[in-house]
Order: sequence, then structure tokens, then C-alpha cells
Amino acid sequence: MTHVLITGGAGFIGSSLADRLLLDDGYSVTLVDNLLTGEAWKVPKHPRCKFVACDVNRYEEIAAVMTSHAFDYVFHYAAVVGVKRTIDNPVMVLNDIEGIRNILQLSKNTGVRRVFFSSSSEVYGEPVELPQHEERTPLNSRLPYAVVKNVGESYCRSFQKEYGLNYTIFRFFNTYGPKQSTDFVISKFIRLARANEPIPVYGNGGQTRTFCFITDNTDCTLRILEDNLMINEVINIGSEKDVTILELAELIIRLTGSQSTIEFLPPLKEGDMTRRKPDASKMKAILKRDLLPLEAGIKMILEAKTK
Repeated sequence: MTHVLITGGAGFIGSSLADRLLLDDGYSVTLVDNLLTGEAWKVPKHPRCKFVACDVNRYEEIAAVMTSHAFDYVFHYAAVVGVKRTIDNPVMVLNDIEGIRNILQLSKNTGVRRVFFSSSSEVYGEPVELPQHEERTPLNSRLPYAVVKNVGESYCRSFQKEYGLNYTIFRFFNTYGPKQSTDFVISKFIRLARANEPIPVYGNGGQTRTFCFITDNTDCTLRILEDNLMINEVINIGSEKDVTILELAELIIRLTGSQSTIEFLPPLKEGDMTRRKPDASKMKAILKRDLLPLEAGIKMILEAKTK
């Protein structure tokens, strides 16, 4: 039996990864979360899944979990997330550095084989080249959330160099799916469209994003884990197909048959990058297939929500 720890396990991506791992009888999964942004209902109800309410930023709390289990792998997904939340609470965001250090220190001391760290497309900042490549594109964002992710990447490399603790860094680009909280753009737009309420778009809506369906994310993650890929490397997890926020709003209005209108708001002062588009060649080579198109993914969310 392979024992896996997922921090941030009551969050969207963490709990979805747990769902995926538990389909295989060879895994047992422990999820920890302080429920700041995670939600208990997302935790899988499964005999091989255990949940512990725990703040990874508090050493004594996460140490009690990690020293009482023999985890083979750790997925460190716990973090303060959401553009508005991270901008409004910069000190709380910076506190997540403690959690990164705690996880790596305890992983080193308890014999963890590899730590998988959830970084973010935010580390790239405003694009200096497109698509954004893991090795060629400089990391130039100054926002606290991006700084924490950049520091986390540096911690991973430093612990590997000094202690031999292996890592894989995932730079996530907008993952979406049925379990996503309603304060993220796709789930928010769907909620508003279903209520026939105005959909807010900042500026002229010309800023672009790419969106990766959750199963593409977790399928790639599982392949990396099981085939021992991307050891001590960085990989973008995201789609190369970009769309403007205005086009996204119009697509969701069409797919939901909504009467919503577009409400244009002043541009955000910070945190709303003009473009993001990953080089997804590593991800597609691992999956050996195309990624799910955005319209198909949104339809799957709409179908899942009505069941």
C-alpha cells in the first residue's frame, strides 16, 4: 500500500486528486486542511481516506500527523488562494512560507520519497514571451502570492541539493471543474448565469486566460507519480488554448441559456495579468492525448451540477 499525504485536501484540486488516487486499491490517502478556504464536503468518504483538521503553518500540528504516519509521497497543495483574498491579506499569504518549510523539513525527517509542490502560473507575472516555458520564461511577479510560490520552488530545490529530498513542481494554470469554489471565474460566472444576474468583467474583458479541466490535471499528476517522471523538475499544468474573459462570459451565457448581461467594471489595480498561456508540451507528452476543450469541460460541470 502506498501512503499519500495531501495538504489542502479539502480544496478543489487536493480533494479531486484524492478521488483519483482512491480509484486504485493500492493507495491510502490522508488529507489535512485548516478549512480556511477548503470545505469538508469535498473530502472523499472512503475507507482508505482519512481527514485531519490541521494547519500546516503550525509546526506542532503538521508534525503530529507526519511523525505518526509513514507517508511515501506528499502533495503540498495547502495555500491561501483567490486573487482578491491574496491581495487583501498579504501577510496571511506570506505566512504560507512557514507551511512550505514545515512540510519539507518533516518530509526529509520521515523518509518521504518525493514532495509534489503546487506552484502557480502567477510566478511568471506579466508575460515576456508566449507561451510561457518552464525553463526559458523569467519569473517576475511581485505579488505576495507569487513571491510565496517562488520561494517555495527555491525551498524545494534547496532541500534536494542539501538533503537529497526529491520534488516535482507543478505550475498550475487555472484548473476548473465541478468541485471548484464559487469565487473562481468559471464557477462564479456559471452561478451568476444560472441566476440570470449580471456577470462582471474587469476592463474591456480582453485579458486572456487558459483553462485546464480537473481530470487533465489529475491524470497528468497520477502519470507523473506512477511512472516516476519529472523528478526534480518543473512542469506547467494547463491548456495552451487561450480565451478572453469576455469570450468566456459569453460562452457561459450561451451554454446556460441565461438572460444575464455583461457588466463592465473598472480594471483591477493589481493582480489581473493581461495574458497567461503555458507551454504545455511536457504535459501533453505525458498524457499522450489532447486536453479537454473548454466548452466540453463547462458542459460537464453543468451536467454534474444537475445530478
